[in-house]
Amino acid sequence: MGSDKLSYSVSKAFDLSFPSSPLASVMSPLNGLRSKGSEAWTLNTGEDKTQSSAPPNEYEDCSMLQPNEQKPNLVNKEDLEHLCQLVEMKDGGPPWKQMMDRSAPNMSYKAWQRDPKHGPPQYRSSTIFEDATPELVRDFFWDDEFRSNWDDMLASSTTIEECPTTGTMIVQWIRKFPFFCKDREYIIGRRIWESGRSYYCVTKGVPCTSVPRRDTPRRVDLYYSSWCIRAVESKRGNGQLTACEVLLLHYEDMGIPWELAKLGIRKGMWGAVKKIEPGFRAYQKARASGAPLSRPAFMAQINSKIGPEYLRFLGDTENLSETQIASTSDKPSGRNIPKLLIFGGAIILACSLDRGLLTKAVIFGVARRFGNIGNRL
Repeated sequence: MGSDKLSYSVSKAFDLSFPSSPLASVMSPLNGLRSKGSEAWTLNTGEDKTQSSAPPNEYEDCSMLQPNEQKPNLVNKEDLEHLCQLVEMKDGGPPWKQMMDRSAPNMSYKAWQRDPKHGPPQYRSSTIFEDATPELVRDFFWDDEFRSNWDDMLASSTTIEECPTTGTMIVQWIRKFPFFCKDREYIIGRRIWESGRSYYCVTKGVPCTSVPRRDTPRRVDLYYSSWCIRAVESKRGNGQLTACEVLLLHYEDMGIPWELAKLGIRKGMWGAVKKIEPGFRAYQKARASGAPLSRPAFMAQINSKIGPEYLRFLGDTENLSETQIASTSDKPSGRNIPKLLIFGGAIILACSLDRGLLTKAVIFGVARRFGNIGNRL
């Protein structure tokens, strides 16, 4: 309990003593993705721009609206290829272990988790919405203005830059975290590729020198959250493609001990997912009533086209995974989070706390609560 290493890791995890810093290493989706070309970007001025009549293709550059403002293509074809490999489970990673299978009247949800050799835990989930089109689901998840109606963790969102030709955006999110953590800042690059009625949506953390780092909120550098949206057959057994599947691949390094984050995600995942379905139905009604299209939803409709032969080529890649899906118990193992580490970390945190926002009594209360969880496990 008195070791410097434990004090450092716990204090850093709870953000109370250490400033944020760039990660020393980044996982494969963010490694080496350097485009030789560049696309012209424009700063978001709030002025509405008309959508190009001809949709962009995979190799088209952005219109040169500001020739002096050149940015590297931060979300590119390599990101699309990696997402396709994750969707088809041909990325060479460890096997996925099922952790959840739940359903609601108009939605079903399954989730898997795996631990790579390096980096944070990774999550894969399949959400199927009945009576939904892929186009509307695509707009729903892209619409930052409407997101605050159902995502209570989103404190604010700002579009930093956008490309009206490819639909690529750089956005800033501020997300609210529990009272004992700093809020988190995300600088996200995102882009959508379209193949028929399937949409491959890439969102990932990107560097952005125009937004300086601050001590609060803490910036999350390693962030990957991408999904494939496609029409699927309804589970009502009528043979119609009236349902929509969202296959999500997600991981991030929030600066919280990974085993502790895994426990929190496991406990809170279904409660968070359940809020998405009523949010989507509200969005569905708003769009059906003729509500004006927000700027992010408008940008979601600018997609890069890819042909089915390209997807088949990616699908023919050799499967490098040892086992694609492995079953696991719904009950987490208590051995992964030693109670001594949690309680001892809380003691170190309480004794070194010199800010007025938290009291030692609150910290010890959190430690006891985690200790009780450990006893039950």
